[in-house]
Amino acid sequence: MSRAPERASRASGSSLADTGESRRRHAIEAAGALVWRVHDGALQVLLIHRPRYGDWSWPKGKLDPGETLRECAVREVAEETGVQVVLGVPLPMLRYKTPEGRFKRVHYWAARPATPEDAPAVRARTPVPPVDPGEIDDLVWLDVADARRRLSRRADREPLDALVKAHAKDRLDTRALVVARHARARKRAAWAGTEEDRPLTPAGYLQAATLVPILAAYGAVSITTSHWLRCADTMVPYARESGLTSLQTVELTEATHESSPGTVAEVVERMLTDPHGSVLCTHRPVLPTVMAALAAHSRRSVRAELPSQDPYLKPGELLVAHVAQRPGGPRVVAVEWSRSHLHQAILTKRAGVA
Repeated sequence: MSRAPERASRASGSSLADTGESRRRHAIEAAGALVWRVHDGALQVLLIHRPRYGDWSWPKGKLDPGETLRECAVREVAEETGVQVVLGVPLPMLRYKTPEGRFKRVHYWAARPATPEDAPAVRARTPVPPVDPGEIDDLVWLDVADARRRLSRRADREPLDALVKAHAKDRLDTRALVVARHARARKRAAWAGTEEDRPLTPAGYLQAATLVPILAAYGAVSITTSHWLRCADTMVPYARESGLTSLQTVELTEATHESSPGTVAEVVERMLTDPHGSVLCTHRPVLPTVMAALAAHSRRSVRAELPSQDPYLKPGELLVAHVAQRPGGPRVVAVEWSRSHLHQAILTKRAGVA
């Protein structure tokens, strides 16, 4: 079954004018990552050698059925290198035509090796088999100049150049603050209870489950959510799979926001200084204050990318803010949106239809 992939970012999607609707629909979707580290003061990246093609390249691969781009990128790196990683800022997507005449799009992220502190996020991922030496027979860490020379495909230098630029501008070493709007809930007019206990719909519970691999890919190791039921339940699947305990707070509820929006801004400010990946789950009426708090710590081009109109995020949609810790305070250096293809099918009431 052909599926439309999740958005990597609003800036990176192919336009219909570029490829034509038919070509876009049937394009091969793949994802991977440029795994980086700083060793003896030098920026290094991890390259793999594929004996089948006799080339040096980035770890990457095609999406499995039902898989999100982020999940694919993390899985492919683990399968091809044995390294669990945490995704960082998005890098340029490569488009090309395969020898069979099909169009292929490869979505890339910067990624750092996971640390012991990232263990809850890694625990929430689906286990992968060991590296197959028939697929990958060598891997090597190289300084970026050596890596640029070693790469077999000239096009693979484009995401490397973007990674080097991000490092030079202190925008590479980031942690993700993921902002989630709760999944689809029962309509207010159709619920006889209170706003505090208005539940998710069956589709909403399914949406919540699709968020697990995305939050895991970004290394979320803390969960802060409105204690109202629809938000708390949106975070239950990830809390269960990661072993984390959600911090359920009145500070992110609609009622608190209405009486004291500054309280919400203070929560966001605290989370921006978290040295680890985190997720915040709240309600549509609260999102303008959340976005304003992010904008206050964003560079100009990033502020322009933040949503500025209601509904800001759709039910179950995620905004990923990549935060660099600077001497002057936290800085949001990039943002992207994520919604799985299953999520999209639910929203358009076409779940299960090919």
